[in-house]
Amino acid sequence: MKECSKALARRLADASFATRYFVGPGLDVGGRPDPLSLYLELFPRATSIRTWDREDGDAQHLAGVADDSVGFVHASHCLEHLVDPQEGLANWLRVTAPGGHLIVTVPDEDLYEQGVFPSVRNADHRHTFTIWKPRSWSESSINLVELVTRLGPAAQVLKLELLESTYRYALPAYDQTLTPVAECGIELVIRKRPAREIVAGGRLPAAGQPLREMRIHLNQYRQDRARARSGNETEPPFRDDGEL
Repeated sequence: MKECSKALARRLADASFATRYFVGPGLDVGGRPDPLSLYLELFPRATSIRTWDREDGDAQHLAGVADDSVGFVHASHCLEHLVDPQEGLANWLRVTAPGGHLIVTVPDEDLYEQGVFPSVRNADHRHTFTIWKPRSWSESSINLVELVTRLGPAAQVLKLELLESTYRYALPAYDQTLTPVAECGIELVIRKRPAREIVAGGRLPAAGQPLREMRIHLNQYRQDRARARSGNETEPPFRDDGEL
């Protein structure tokens, strides 16, 4: 099945993909035959999406793609094909502009490979992936928690999710990605921290003040809270259980 297309409904239900993750010019690594660019109009903050595939060069290195040059990198089921996923992920982060995002999906080793490796379902898979577990049946297993921590301080992990909502654990060994619903994967979203956040040790509030209209309304929230407290100083909250 086409995994990028299969993820579309789930991603449209999460506003962050349209408002935060797919923003600016994007690079879809290993995008064929199901490129994200097919759905460009559904992510209006994405200005363009370039599909990078075999004829463009090795996805592990992205030779010729400048540092900090794209707003986001999307890779659906590509990382498992690389010789060195650590180097590949580092280069994907390299080309992402500060404040931009990596959106990466990989097959989960238990949901997809199901205890057998080399893979009987895709002979080109070089590695299996899990979010984290102390022991794996796969000699080529990679813990994604450990992988992303080696990316350094610029990598802010926003999401690391097992995509199991439509997976059926009661079925015997079967490639459930053949069905129209099961993703059998893990989704990883990483934001590239700007230098100021690395120095500060976190993403702290912005300097300066918002526009007047926003100040009026946000200040009103504080005033409403203060008035509610001052008008009820003698009665602690959540004690009145009288009849309504």
